[in-house]
Amino acid sequence: MNSIQKIDFVLTPAHGRSFGVDARLIRSGQAKPVVIFVHGFKGFKDWGHFNLLADYFAQQEFVFIKLNLSHNGTTLDSEDLTDMEAFGQNNFSIELEDLRTLIDYLFRSPNDLPPEEVNLDKLYLIGHSRGGGLVILKAAEEPRVKAVAGWAPISDLAMRWPEQVLTDWQKNGVHYIYNSRINQDMPLYYQLVEDFRANHSRLDIPSVVTRLKQPLFIIHAEDDETLPVSMAHELKANQPATEVIILPAGGHTFGGKHPFPETTLPPAAQFVADQTITFFRKL
Repeated sequence: MNSIQKIDFVLTPAHGRSFGVDARLIRSGQAKPVVIFVHGFKGFKDWGHFNLLADYFAQQEFVFIKLNLSHNGTTLDSEDLTDMEAFGQNNFSIELEDLRTLIDYLFRSPNDLPPEEVNLDKLYLIGHSRGGGLVILKAAEEPRVKAVAGWAPISDLAMRWPEQVLTDWQKNGVHYIYNSRINQDMPLYYQLVEDFRANHSRLDIPSVVTRLKQPLFIIHAEDDETLPVSMAHELKANQPATEVIILPAGGHTFGGKHPFPETTLPPAAQFVADQTITFFRKL
């Protein structure tokens, strides 16, 4: 079997902050479906077992592309969360622009990817956690996307902080969240709230998903400790055509962690990958 080829490149959206992307594929001379994978909040493209996932999809004859959202806290020189100022300046509109930049780039027949290996008539999105909500929003406004998969996706981006937190946030201009993995408080500037309110109709997942034309697949674990499994049921209620699988166990990351020293996927993540591949292949 031919070996997996990894292709790294950098894109720069209109907002000016560049971000890293990598694609994985096995050259066969035949055009393959393309999957774009979007990480979640406090995540990044090389988190935990994501590289193993990318390799597995490549072995299953997909072109698997994952990106660092431009303001996720990574830099072009660091694959971990080191740029707290960028993290604080992130918002949902920026993330949608990042994803549009990547999709536009793919359709410009870039030199980075061998054109004979890429079938953009089968362009699919996968998002984990908040990234799952993001790919639903992007697909709803992007007809070039043919199907969407949400892995433990958020069902609503609405600000659920207590009113006093929002009042203090507006007064101070910043709200901090603690990241136990890196033992650091991470800033969220109030512009995040302002962006959501200014673009509510575009960012309102419960409303947007009702208009989604592409097939939607959701997989969620019953024991998710971060986003309750009820979110999968909410999305299904708003878009009845959604295909949903509920795992009895697996947690929010389906057995993944960072760092992830193992060389094989966690069983739950393997199941998620296989079910997602089955979904895409049916289309």
